[in-house]
Amino acid sequence: MNIVSSAKRQVILDTETTGMNQGAGAIYLGHRIIEIGCVEVINRRLTGRHYHEYINPQQIIDEEAIEVHGITNEYVANKPKFAEISQSFIDFIDGAEVVAHNASFDVSFMDHEFSLLQPRGPKTADICPILDTLDIAKFLHPGQKNNLDALCKRYGIDNSRRELHGALLDAEILADVYLMMTGGQTKFNLSGEKAGEEGGGINRLDRNRANLKVIRATADELTKHEERLDLVAKSGQCIWRG
Repeated sequence: MNIVSSAKRQVILDTETTGMNQGAGAIYLGHRIIEIGCVEVINRRLTGRHYHEYINPQQIIDEEAIEVHGITNEYVANKPKFAEISQSFIDFIDGAEVVAHNASFDVSFMDHEFSLLQPRGPKTADICPILDTLDIAKFLHPGQKNNLDALCKRYGIDNSRRELHGALLDAEILADVYLMMTGGQTKFNLSGEKAGEEGGGINRLDRNRANLKVIRATADELTKHEERLDLVAKSGQCIWRG
């Protein structure tokens, strides 16, 4: 299994719904999406760009679900309906690779929401490819717990803010988990947040640290370097010279 995707732009996604996770069949019980959270990764770097919406599902949220994510009927009563945010959501994920944990669950709900649009919307797979981090985790850690909390513990990722499930927070945590599972990550503060603020799991530069020492080549070392490049050039193209 090739666990490292070649996609340049990825959208790490999570959803919260009106019902507990009962698999794809949950949509047939009438359950709907009430929150979407996404973070953008380009060339394995978190950009700080994200998509986040709470949604009025036009139905009652199960009490068991409220205990999981804390989103109440009162809170989403005045939020936009899915049809009102569908285009902005599609625009955000269009052409990217969507990465989700237990992706079949999130995608089944997304497909259901798209099917209710007038005119009927596309299937998620028609908009973008999909990568399931649960499949990767099972491949890397067979026979072990591979939920998000277990993976955070395994990879030393701080999820102390995760008292309740939340789509944007879980997407941010999943981004860290996914990048660690597939070989580490490079993160930059492109979100415009002030130094010291929490957000998106993006590392901040320590502006108070001492300047790094710059070691430059001596004249003798530069001469020997050029002599070595001369030898390389004789055997073929020297890519280190313009």
